[in-house]
Amino acid sequence: MTERAPAAGDDAAAPVPDIDPAARRQRGFLGFVERVGNLLPEPTMIFVILIVALMLLSALGQWLGWSASLAFSGEEAPDWATLENGTLTYSATSLFSEENIHRLLTEMPRTMSGFAPLGLILVIMLGAAVAEKSGMFSALIRASLGNAPRALLTPIVAIIGMVSHHASDAAYVVFIPLAAIVFAAAGRHPVAGLAAAFAAVSGGYAGNITPGQIDVLLFGFTQEAARIVEPGWTMNPIGNWWFILSIVIVFTPAIWFLTDKVVEPRLGKWGGEADAGIKDELARSGVTPDERRGLRRAGLAALAIVALYAAFTLTPGYTPLLDEEASGTARIQPLYAALIAGFFLLFVATGIAFGSATGSVKGYQDVTRMMQEGIRTLAPYIVFVFFAAHFVAMFNWSRIGPIIAINGAEALKTMALPAPFLLVSVLLLSSFLDLFIGSASAKWSALAPVVVPMFMLLGISPEMTTAAYRMGDSYTNIMTPLMSYFPLILGFARRWDKSFGVGSLLALMLPYALSFMALGISMVVAWVFLDLPLGPGATVFYQGAAAIE
Repeated sequence: MTERAPAAGDDAAAPVPDIDPAARRQRGFLGFVERVGNLLPEPTMIFVILIVALMLLSALGQWLGWSASLAFSGEEAPDWATLENGTLTYSATSLFSEENIHRLLTEMPRTMSGFAPLGLILVIMLGAAVAEKSGMFSALIRASLGNAPRALLTPIVAIIGMVSHHASDAAYVVFIPLAAIVFAAAGRHPVAGLAAAFAAVSGGYAGNITPGQIDVLLFGFTQEAARIVEPGWTMNPIGNWWFILSIVIVFTPAIWFLTDKVVEPRLGKWGGEADAGIKDELARSGVTPDERRGLRRAGLAALAIVALYAAFTLTPGYTPLLDEEASGTARIQPLYAALIAGFFLLFVATGIAFGSATGSVKGYQDVTRMMQEGIRTLAPYIVFVFFAAHFVAMFNWSRIGPIIAINGAEALKTMALPAPFLLVSVLLLSSFLDLFIGSASAKWSALAPVVVPMFMLLGISPEMTTAAYRMGDSYTNIMTPLMSYFPLILGFARRWDKSFGVGSLLALMLPYALSFMALGISMVVAWVFLDLPLGPGATVFYQGAAAIE
């Protein structure tokens, strides 16, 4: 809508119509980013182009003899590498080779079904669909928001988003769209809620209140790398606790300020542009007696699922969710791995319990229908997964990823920079690799054997090196269309604003990414200069005998 200058005699107090929200977003630098970004093709087509480019690059790499080597003390070489005389070597392999063409064509179904996020999303959505379609999510939100301060929604979303990492990638499927609904129910722009949640879950991936499964996973690679210098070095799974907790403390006010003062004003006033089903839900005030009874039943069902998991973990002599042979926090790794199934059971059980009270679930036919409707909404994402899964697999087959990581780390070694700047270099290298390799563990498995021993010899502890890597691995997630959940988040945004494109989402998240980058670098530098403890028993500097004075 175009603004009109008031004519003579017009009421001076008459409101001036607001401009169209899509036009509002085109203003300024972020508007330029959005316009340019929207010229990009959809993420599916981006991956098609990248696959073609990767195939050509792999052929060039093999022809030029690209390779990377590092010392390796293990007995069995990792995938895609050769081991000879204690040296692990990755060599570029053409994707046009007979072996890779054979693998591409014969393993196509396995390549797609083996894409880790796909199974997770399908399982979670089957359960979440029951909880949503039964009306439980809507009633729970309306009941809980009755007295919730509208202005405190953003910090609450930010903190919960960073804590949700304990639920693995389920936060992307469950929490992010739920945050949008919460904002809408409070009369705020739902896309602002989605942005705050995405920033916390993905951009704040390094932060949490307590250590979790990602700490055990990454420190496992750190331990193997550290033993190159000190064979007896043992990982400390809580060695980054104070660091990751500080990220929550520092990033939460940043997300709060950016969401409320930058992102939401740029989006403009939300006019209730949701789909009809959500509009009807949000139009209802309070909860009915049947819904209150349903929420009580859902609460009992949730307690039953929690009790079941507690029994599987704590019952003497019967602990399917506990690794009795492990020590420390590694013992509960099976519990972390079972959280996806736990969320599925939680959503199905609570949805059925709620629906049985309100009448939305009368039999198993209603449950299966709700699951089918939930999966139907994932059709665009499943198409995207086909191409994304093949790009990730082919990137591994080409060996280009570890070659870039190892050679990049070796280049850092030759720079002879002071400790803080070396750590920042690792952080930036991690950020660059994150644009192409989404898996945090995959990147660290290639980087750790080079940078951890190198930094130990320079007097930097393995815990500090791991902390710097984790920081760099986080904020880039929200500024690349290659991130595996980017199309899913784009689909969530389009539910509320049909005009959203790739560039719209990139411009939406860019303020968070740049702020997190500046804050992350500052934190790493400050930690070294102030020699702060990273966690219980973990220091910045390595005191081993092998450290170079």
